Amino acid sequence: SSRIHAARRLPARRFSLPILTIVMQRREFLAASAIATLGAGATHVAPGAFTPDPTAVMAPVHSASAATRKILIAGGGYGTPFIRYMAELTGKARPRICYLPTASADAADGIIWFYRTCAPLNVHPFDQPSFIESLTQTRGWDEVLLSMDGIVVSGGNTLNQQAIWKAQGIDVVLREAWDRGIVLGGASAGSLCWFEEGTTDSRPKALSIVKCLGFLKGSHSPHYDAEAGRRPLYHKLIGSGEMKPGYACDDDAGIYFEGDQVKRVVSSRAGAKVYQVSVVDGQVVERVLEPERIA
Repeated sequence: SSRIHAARRLPARRFSLPILTIVMQRREFLAASAIATLGAGATHVAPGAFTPDPTAVMAPVHSASAATRKILIAGGGYGTPFIRYMAELTGKARPRICYLPTASADAADGIIWFYRTCAPLNVHPFDQPSFIESLTQTRGWDEVLLSMDGIVVSGGNTLNQQAIWKAQGIDVVLREAWDRGIVLGGASAGSLCWFEEGTTDSRPKALSIVKCLGFLKGSHSPHYDAEAGRRPLYHKLIGSGEMKPGYACDDDAGIYFEGDQVKRVVSSRAGAKVYQVSVVDGQVVERVLEPERIA
């Protein structure tokens, strides 16, 4: 929920109301971005030119019992080891991994970083901007995102991210993706967004509380070892009852959830840790969850 990139100014456009899609059952605006080639061996596919796998798009909706809901987060630093692990979790030989940079206002440097991060891996990378217009974006959010095997959410401004997702109906599609077993994840705003609430720097002057999607129960604090104000505020909010107990992650450390249960704790850097923070007998208790190293 930090490291905000400046938003690109786009000319005002008039949007038309499209047909309700089968999956979303909700108004959405169609989306697009320019075609470009980015990163070593990775091709950016603008949604307007995107050719989804028809079997993936039209696959029947899975029940909760038919698909395992998977989320892989990190407190910060969602580098190649985390995307490699996400790819493994998909169970696909060459999974389709999409970068969703809403929180960073679709910043170009973040998109380039994603393709470079994916370059050493046997994955098919895509990105899906949110600052779009309907003349060139010819497929809905559901058609693009539900054809993926994994979705990586960028860091940035979590508050703005949540507002845009709700206005566009992306929150509904992400819930459907989770229900279908598409692996979700990210760091910073990309980890915070899946919880009920957490600490954010999305507002002026001070860290504050942000309410999020609620796929994962409880709260979250990213950047636990990287930003001095995170730990004391998290303890204060949980101790006072203003925030639910939850999980804090150092940069380069994270958690793999199945459903809303912790399945594995991992890190890509020595010394990076994960913490479970709760209240016991009126006192805030921070329990270290030692991670396994991933490379």
